[in-house]
Amino acid sequence: MARLVCHEAMGPAEVKVGGESVWICQCGLSQDLPFCDNSHEKTVNETPGQICVYDRTRTKVIEQRENF
Repeated sequence: MARLVCHEAMGPAEVKVGGESVWICQCGLSQDLPFCDNSHEKTVNETPGQICVYDRTRTKVIEQRENF
């Protein structure tokens, strides 16, 4: 069963682990989930108020929809 998951964050969350920072992906585009790989930089060109549907590899927008 396919799912459409909406991610609104455009950057990672910092989590402190033993005094070190670990960056957790919140945009859903990272190829190294749950860790951030800076894929959120792709969201800079997204149109506000639009839902961007990415391909299965999470590398390019294949469709834009109106916000729910």
